[in-house]
Amino acid sequence: MKKAKNLLRGCVLVGLLWAALIRVAPADDSGKDVFEEQCAECHSVLKDKNKKGPSLFGVVGRKSGSVDGYEYSDAMKSANLVWTQEDLDQYLTYPRKMVPGTKMKYDGLEARNQRSALIQYLGNIK
Repeated sequence: MKKAKNLLRGCVLVGLLWAALIRVAPADDSGKDVFEEQCAECHSVLKDKNKKGPSLFGVVGRKSGSVDGYEYSDAMKSANLVWTQEDLDQYLTYPRKMVPGTKMKYDGLEARNQRSALIQYLGNIK
């Protein structure tokens, strides 16, 4: 009887851990999904791979307008920002408001949870 109780407890514990992992897993990929849906057409996360927009490899903590080989707008070159999570959140909400004259043709990402997931994802690309 004692072995059966311990086995049952072990199964319940494994089940609870598995349920917790299932709940966490989608959040881990949600930033990547947002990137693919909203950003990948114009940006890459590969180092030194610029597209229509600059590579976003290592963007969190990077100075604005500083990716070699990408031709930035004068507005972005003179913005003098360091892309903190807070600045990225503000910029991604409405880019042309934060940096008037940017050549990024993107209206912004309204959903705070999507911005947060995206910024977390980009922060892990180093």
